[in-house]
Amino acid sequence: MLRLHNTLSNTEEEFRPLQEGAVRFYTCGPTVYDYAHIGNFRTFVFQDLLRKYLVYSKYHVVHVMNITDVDDKTILNARKSGMTLRDYTARYTDAFLEDSRKLRIDPPDIMPRATDHIPEMVALIRSLEEKGYTYRKDGSIYFSISRFPGYGRLSKADFSGAQAGARIDSDKYDKENARDFVLWKARKEGEDYWDTEIGPGRPGWHIECSAMSMKYLGESFDIHCGGVDLIFPHHENEIAQSECATGMPFVRYWVHPEFLIVEGEKMSKSLGNFFTLRDLLAQGHSPEAIRYLLLSVHYRKQLNFTTDGLRQAQSSIQRLEDFVLRMKERGNDGEPSPEFAAEISRARKRFKEAMDDDINTSAALATVFDFVRMVNQRDTQSPIPPNDAAAAVEFLQEIDGVLSILRQQPELLDEEIAKQIEARQAARKRRDFAEADRIRAWLLSQGIQLEDTREGVRWKRL
Repeated sequence: MLRLHNTLSNTEEEFRPLQEGAVRFYTCGPTVYDYAHIGNFRTFVFQDLLRKYLVYSKYHVVHVMNITDVDDKTILNARKSGMTLRDYTARYTDAFLEDSRKLRIDPPDIMPRATDHIPEMVALIRSLEEKGYTYRKDGSIYFSISRFPGYGRLSKADFSGAQAGARIDSDKYDKENARDFVLWKARKEGEDYWDTEIGPGRPGWHIECSAMSMKYLGESFDIHCGGVDLIFPHHENEIAQSECATGMPFVRYWVHPEFLIVEGEKMSKSLGNFFTLRDLLAQGHSPEAIRYLLLSVHYRKQLNFTTDGLRQAQSSIQRLEDFVLRMKERGNDGEPSPEFAAEISRARKRFKEAMDDDINTSAALATVFDFVRMVNQRDTQSPIPPNDAAAAVEFLQEIDGVLSILRQQPELLDEEIAKQIEARQAARKRRDFAEADRIRAWLLSQGIQLEDTREGVRWKRL
């Protein structure tokens, strides 16, 4: 059974969703004021991995990930650019989705934009007002943390001595300057605002996720995920406002991936080690290697993201792809032998045990390479027959449905295959056998197997 480290209890717990066989899953998405950096993508890759493993484990998953398109940063940057808030954030929303596709991050089932959910936020703030958890000052509405005795449960901090009535309007702050946080910001000159029944203005950052998550997943749901930097104040404030509004427990399991560092140092533009995905791709690194490195270390451990680590990740992927290519060359002929099927069953069991242990990806990857090593050793002693080779490929493809680290190629059209076969035949006629072998190997990597017969070259899709 899957076990997850729950930040709320600070322990590893057996995962038991509210509804058997179904998981309601919320992840904090990007704030679309700029391109997402590689630290952001450590969290997004982990969230994608967790979702894929839940699906692999036969859960029906409803995944909601928000787009924060109104906050201090988006408004400031849109003004600097001379663009409307909607146009500015649409540009970086599209960029985030493009980057996510390159990293094989599946889109969520529902991806709400904050600016499309102002009425839900207003309704939630009104509920909090009616229940006495708020107060107004200069047109803004604040949540009084002293009125929620559970404040601090998630971040494990004691706020009992917080100064009553001390307020903060900034979206981000730390435990040392904790204050009553803003739910609704009064209209300011030059800022986007909405005319609503609670007054003209815009939402604070924290109310956005509560309103959107509860709209699509209900007042209580299973998993809420985000980077460790969101534990306080964002997630702490989400719990306070949500539970005060509904009287219900908000989230059962809080899961937080750790930060990464770059070449042993904190990522910083001043140090020249601040990278977006686009920066790394422009340097020639593959998206598969980047994803591999991001998930190679357990999500609750700090990851040192290095150029050497990317090279090693690419080498590891190449080992797997070479193995798949070699096994595909054997063809596909029936069911695996009982002995080999048992080996696959053991490898699958070890993979699941690693992933069930709080998504231990380093151990899970080790099981994959142990399997490849075992097959290679057997192949050295006695060539693996086609039926077992095909089963080995199928098993790795099954695991890659969770890890998503092997390169995916679009299916070749028949016309493209014919052109490659003609080029190979021409290479053979001029006795350029190295080129002929290269074309044959490339076609096989695309899932096309060639067979030379007396009647000519035949091919089939694997």
